[in-house]
Amino acid sequence: MSNTHAQGTVANTITQKLTEGFSPTHLEVINESNRHHVPPNSETHFKVVLVSEQFDGLRLLARHRLVNTHLAHELANGVHALSIHTFTQSEWDANAQVPNTPNCRG
Repeated sequence: MSNTHAQGTVANTITQKLTEGFSPTHLEVINESNRHHVPPNSETHFKVVLVSEQFDGLRLLARHRLVNTHLAHELANGVHALSIHTFTQSEWDANAQVPNTPNCRG
């Protein structure tokens, strides 16, 4: 499993919860707070790239609901935005491409 971007307390908590909940083969937790109008070193905006066989047979909405359930505490306590990109292993192997995050509009 790779996890190349996690830093900070919130990012580490997200990484831990997703690792325990999904046994991912690939996980990236990217703090994108610096792209928004928030104080330096904030942990409010994240992108998650998660590859897990637990997503086999699930539609995108069901996958996102599972991730949101695992991160309910963080979403209720300071995480303002969470961009979720979920893949099965075969989807990831076929096209390991995640869209770029658009620039902040605020």
